[in-house]
Amino acid sequence: MSIRSLLLVVLIVLIALFAAINWTAFVAPTQLSLIFTTITAPLGIIMLALMVLLAVLFLAFALYMQTSILIESRRHAKEITAQRELADQAEASRFTELRNYLAAELEALRAQAVNRDTAVLTRIDRLEQDVRAHVDQTGNTLSAYIGEVEDRFERRIPNRE
Repeated sequence: MSIRSLLLVVLIVLIALFAAINWTAFVAPTQLSLIFTTITAPLGIIMLALMVLLAVLFLAFALYMQTSILIESRRHAKEITAQRELADQAEASRFTELRNYLAAELEALRAQAVNRDTAVLTRIDRLEQDVRAHVDQTGNTLSAYIGEVEDRFERRIPNRE
């Protein structure tokens, strides 16, 4: 029980105790003016009834406010839940979109790698052919030089057979 509730209960008990102790004064008839007429009635009972009426009206107002706040908070909770679901769906959509984009980019990179590998292998084959042709040409040139050197050598040195 909160301090406010405890204080309210203590106050109601004190008022009830005050009314019980002074009950004879509460029920004593008094001349009361109602602006247009005068009546004889117990002032204490009328004031006590007015205080109870005000307390009931205050409790009804407090209950109304509490209920409207509770309904409003539930409505806000439902809206927040709906917004959270929308955000989750949007996030899932973005993740799906990102996954598709990354898959497409990865496929493009794979295609580039395959094209690059093909180009590199083609270039290597062409260079290998060029190197072989150059080696063959160098071998032929070297053979020709060796043959020429042998011819010169044989001309200078007669055959001793």
